[in-house]
Amino acid sequence: MLVRKSTAVWQGSLKDGKGRMSLGSGAFDGAYSFGSRFENGAGTNPEELIGAAHAGCFSMALSGVLTQAGFPPREVATEARVALDKGPEGFSIMRSDLVTEADVPGIDAGLFARLAEEAKKGCPVSRALKGVEISLQAKLVSRG
Repeated sequence: MLVRKSTAVWQGSLKDGKGRMSLGSGAFDGAYSFGSRFENGAGTNPEELIGAAHAGCFSMALSGVLTQAGFPPREVATEARVALDKGPEGFSIMRSDLVTEADVPGIDAGLFARLAEEAKKGCPVSRALKGVEISLQAKLVSRG
């Protein structure tokens, strides 16, 4: 079993405090605050990091299912839009919208759409977000 770690340190009250989040690999270390999470302030936030994880996982999963089907992609580019909203029980991640463009020589649009849905369901981050609505817009493109 692979175990990955990240850390977060928060100092101060919720609204006036500040924090730092770091990936265990050292690839990212960034500040976050009430403003970066609940407003449009500078810094990162947990939802943005979940989005990066979801986009990265889905891109790899789609590449894998395409390759397994005999259509190795030239490129898969994915954006994940993670929505945080306040409900009756407080703030919750409500959904993650995946928007992907893939350059896949020789595949038809119908098969591509089916394989993209398969990748969405099989991606480990999608499975971890099981209680969250996940949408997918998948588009074939040709980047030459």
